Amino acid sequence: MDRLELIDALENYITPFHEENAFIPRFKSLLINFDNCYSRSLITGHMTASAWIIDKRATAALLVHHKKLNKWLQPGGHADGEEDILAVAKKEAEEETGLKTLQLYHNLLFDIDIHLIPTHKHVKAHLHHDIRFLFIADKEEEYIVSDESNELAWIPLDKLNECTANNHSINRMLLKTNSVFN
Repeated sequence: MDRLELIDALENYITPFHEENAFIPRFKSLLINFDNCYSRSLITGHMTASAWIIDKRATAALLVHHKKLNKWLQPGGHADGEEDILAVAKKEAEEETGLKTLQLYHNLLFDIDIHLIPTHKHVKAHLHHDIRFLFIADKEEEYIVSDESNELAWIPLDKLNECTANNHSINRMLLKTNSVFN
């Protein structure tokens, strides 16, 4: 999914969530006005991609406990110049989990989010414009905890809010998961 395909996907993105509707013009503005929006060099904010990974029975999500942010989150990361945002989401998921049999549920956007990343060492606070895709994985496949994480775990969907301190964007993806699979 290149830049033009992503802009098109955003123009056709339908969501019942007010905050996502408010994000759409901000994403489009970033993509249209900044050639370097896929690079960390755009320090005000840049593109990232994430993988919302659930098991085949849709009973649990695979989350990483992020070292820098000290939070349970879905796998994901920086595009680092790569404009195929779907490829970025898959690469990040594979790197952060070690899973080799991830299956993309569909190539449509699953969720979009803009969130603040706090200052860390020499990097100033900035915004991540995160595009999220839904992946299915086998809970029995062995996973690997990457250097970026403290831990990796399958969290039952009914325990997600407790585990993530009611993270609003994760709760939104949980609601979408329940809508798709129930």
